[in-house]
Amino acid sequence: MNEGRTIFSQLISFLPDREFRRSVERYRGDSRLRGLSCWEQFLAMAFAQLTYRESLRDIEACLRALGPKRYHLGFRRSIARSTLADANETHDWRIFADFAQHLIGIARPLYAGDTLGVDLDASLYALDSTTIDLCLALFPWAKFRRHKAAVKMHTLLDLHGNIPAFIHVSDGKMHDVHALDRIDIEAGAYYVMDRAYIDFERLYRFTLGSAFFVTRSKSNILLERHTSHPVDKSSGVSANQTVVLASFESASNYPEKLRRISYRDPETGKRLKFLTNNFTLPALAIAQIYKQRWQVELFFKWIKQHLRIKAFYGTSENAVKTQIWIAVSVYVLVAIVRKRLRLDSSLHQILQILSVIPFEKTPVLQALQTYNTQPDLDEISNQLILFNL
Repeated sequence: MNEGRTIFSQLISFLPDREFRRSVERYRGDSRLRGLSCWEQFLAMAFAQLTYRESLRDIEACLRALGPKRYHLGFRRSIARSTLADANETHDWRIFADFAQHLIGIARPLYAGDTLGVDLDASLYALDSTTIDLCLALFPWAKFRRHKAAVKMHTLLDLHGNIPAFIHVSDGKMHDVHALDRIDIEAGAYYVMDRAYIDFERLYRFTLGSAFFVTRSKSNILLERHTSHPVDKSSGVSANQTVVLASFESASNYPEKLRRISYRDPETGKRLKFLTNNFTLPALAIAQIYKQRWQVELFFKWIKQHLRIKAFYGTSENAVKTQIWIAVSVYVLVAIVRKRLRLDSSLHQILQILSVIPFEKTPVLQALQTYNTQPDLDEISNQLILFNL
């Protein structure tokens, strides 16, 4: 397969280039082109993500050192940091956002059959956000606090395969609950979120849309118990109640009944209370569904560790959003390759392998299968053991 082509070129061949051109045309990205094209910009930034480049100067130096080999990576010309910086400033970030969304549309069906951590025959999503701290002097548009700047990455994670179904990048001041206004609600799906998203007017949209939500309850919510249901306390569930909102304002925003479940986590001993609009699943299943929310926290931790979204190559809003969306594209691309090549390796393993062999001219399947025989780096419990005599 693809004899004589570099690993990087073979990886890029999995991208739907026709769809990329459509995104470019939609926002007139290459009109009056003088510097890098949008495609060359995407390749350079994807190369930086895969090989962990630290800066524009680092990208330029690495690509320049390749000499004529650049052509085999897909680059038609040398990449200067000034022209790449100009492209990041001027090419509309929505080009790369639209393309990433198209890749997400390809990836999600590939993982639809993956098992969840809970017995549930429906779509399950986890909603949360992560904050990326920035310097206020360099990023004055990303307002957060008086002396700090930040951007927020609001993410709805499809827990079948941990593929982001929705992403919105905002400044740090946007409250998490406003992300609910941007989500297209899927009938029959389950949405799990923490207490930051409790807004009963917005949550009522899920009920009207025939979808289900599971969230933690707040201590200051006024609830009136309507019915108590029997529970098996040996499972950790201490209460299963049908309740209504007692506050006039809250009841006006959410006029229907809710279900409140009290649960003691056997691992931590912590007592938790959940609110949901689902009345059919067992109470323990609701607690197990909420536990899956941790997957979105792990997703944020993973992408911050393995993709370049904490240090940015440009300071404008357009440059920051461009870099984040191309990072998302690379993550989803690797997820697509993993399924299409039927690899057992984790995404972390695949990215680690790709970061050191992008210039090799080996069939990508053969390369990844060969390196897959090596132990996962995450499984090495003591990295200092090689210094022990």
